[in-house]
Amino acid sequence: MLEAESAKSVGKNVLGQPLAVCGCSPMTGFFRDGCCNTGPADLGVHTICCVVDESFLAASKALGNDLSTPMPHYGFSGLKPGDRWCVCAARWLQVQQAGAACPVVLEATHENTLKIVPFELLIQYAVIPDQLH
Repeated sequence: MLEAESAKSVGKNVLGQPLAVCGCSPMTGFFRDGCCNTGPADLGVHTICCVVDESFLAASKALGNDLSTPMPHYGFSGLKPGDRWCVCAARWLQVQQAGAACPVVLEATHENTLKIVPFELLIQYAVIPDQLH
């Protein structure tokens, strides 16, 4: 087992249930395991599972975090609207405050997010699970 993997907190989501997978195409997560797991090495707190859209990507880029430009040297192909990605909680909040928050998948958002973003705010941007439609 990799040292980084042993240090991650495979936790619960913001609903108090087991953390669901956020996305595997592209592979997301601080540990690149498809989940918004976190641990002591994750200083950015990459815990919010987002469905990124054009306005979020543009606002994030304008605020200094370019998620859409490919960076092949890091194995990163760049995000496009509709991709699911584990975003830093403070960055998501910053983009939300700028008026460009994107949808959040609560089932795949790590509970540590609640130390930074209030649940009441997250739920305003929640993706409704298919089984509830």
